[in-house]
Amino acid sequence: MATECVTKVELSISCQNLIDKDVGSKSDPLCVLLQNMGGDKWVELDRTEKIKNCQDPEFSKKLHIDYYFEKVQNLKFGIYDIDNKSVDLSDDDYLGGFECTLGQVVSSRKLIRPLELKKGKPAGKGMITITAEEINDNRCVVLEVEARNLDKKDLFGKSDPFLEFFKQGQDGKLQLAYRTEVIKNNLNPCWKPFSVSLQTFCNSDLNKPIKVKCYDHDSDGSHDLIGVFDTSMSEVQKASQTSPVEYDCIHPEKKQKKKNYKNSGVVKIKSCKIEAEYSFLDYIMGGCQINFTVGIDFTGSNGDPRSPDSLHYMSPNGLNQYLSAIWSVGQVIQDYDTDKLFPAFGFGAQVPPNFQVSHEFALNFNSNNPYCQGIQGIVEAYRMALPQVKLYGPTNFSPIINHVGRFASSAAQQGNASQYFVLLIITDGEITDLDQTRQSIVNCSRLPMSIIIIGVGQADFKAMEFLDGDNGVLKSLTGEAAARDIVQFVPFRNFENAPKEALAQSVLAEVPKQLVSYFKMLNLPPVQPPKQQPKAL
Repeated sequence: MATECVTKVELSISCQNLIDKDVGSKSDPLCVLLQNMGGDKWVELDRTEKIKNCQDPEFSKKLHIDYYFEKVQNLKFGIYDIDNKSVDLSDDDYLGGFECTLGQVVSSRKLIRPLELKKGKPAGKGMITITAEEINDNRCVVLEVEARNLDKKDLFGKSDPFLEFFKQGQDGKLQLAYRTEVIKNNLNPCWKPFSVSLQTFCNSDLNKPIKVKCYDHDSDGSHDLIGVFDTSMSEVQKASQTSPVEYDCIHPEKKQKKKNYKNSGVVKIKSCKIEAEYSFLDYIMGGCQINFTVGIDFTGSNGDPRSPDSLHYMSPNGLNQYLSAIWSVGQVIQDYDTDKLFPAFGFGAQVPPNFQVSHEFALNFNSNNPYCQGIQGIVEAYRMALPQVKLYGPTNFSPIINHVGRFASSAAQQGNASQYFVLLIITDGEITDLDQTRQSIVNCSRLPMSIIIIGVGQADFKAMEFLDGDNGVLKSLTGEAAARDIVQFVPFRNFENAPKEALAQSVLAEVPKQLVSYFKMLNLPPVQPPKQQPKAL
């Protein structure tokens, strides 16, 4: 799966009480932004301007970085005293630095931290303040468009019309902004309502020219032009259900040749709305907390944990596929939960003291307080539980899905965008209650919740793939369809020889759009809406 940038982030940097390295004057500071590429390898992404003689600089130049939800992006902010014109910083005095993840920055919106000369050694009283902003316009335009009396272009039929909307690029050339679907054999088409970002549509300039072209679709790609017209967003914006805006669709050649030519049809903008289209970052920076829960498969099909053949066997390095999956995904998720308390459950095992089979037992055996402190806490609870339970069966997913669903349902009743739930299920894949699980997922698709399933071992995962919404709309036995796709399934074996970050990137890639799709479905803005463009998030 290709990793997609969620958004571009603009970082504003200021410092306070920097060390004074210059004799007879103050330091001339500059901030450089570095990103860790693995191990001890750091790459410079951007740097600010130098500010002369200043111990409390507020840098004017912003630092830009692409933000990926599914990656742990380790950053280092280094402050240097620049005494020459060389780009190389090795001969400049180091005034201190700060390391963090980009996830920590965007979820905090504003970070104020002490600078360090090296780990554990403060850089005097030096402090750094990092403020994050998303640099994209968050508005979108929602249009309903239809046409009537379009020219007939096909010999043995009518026309198969579609529209293309063009904006003027920075170079003055037309750039395709949006293309509608093709409506077959219809001279009076009504296209589906569509939404496109205002930035994409007209560079957020309501007076910028927009050119619309209407074509008759041909399967060989040689589409016939029906007609064109020019407008602007300020004109289109006047359209409403009670007062649509109409345009003559003009074919330039026909207009030249025919004296009485009027048009090749009329395109009608039935309605136009400009709405805020909030991003994942808008919700996170607006205060939305991601609540992370882990469910671990302790069924007998995993094999005896004492055997090296078992999926629960602890290798000499203290890891197995279950722990690797928890570490990989958890390290990303934990940045988005302020209290770092994560409920963790097991299912499919006989649990002490009575050794009754349970499908949602607390990993720490405390049903009243199943929370683990951080990802390390989940790992420790798993290691403690493993020798105490007896692997059994069957493999039932629905109890733990319903368990998290109850919390998500309670959060949904608050009627705001303050909480979202992510359930990570790690399993060897031999699901028993498939029908009940389908129903649970359909029910939870209407809640602020996503489900990540990681399949460990070499089992046939067709049932898991069936649950993933990428493979079509999931339906319950009664035919009830899921409101949205909330399941992402990934087999661990595909990542055994890949970098450790690759698994998290793949399984978490869909969470941002799933979160946005839920709040958009209910028309819920962020708890703390973004300010003027560019948005202070």
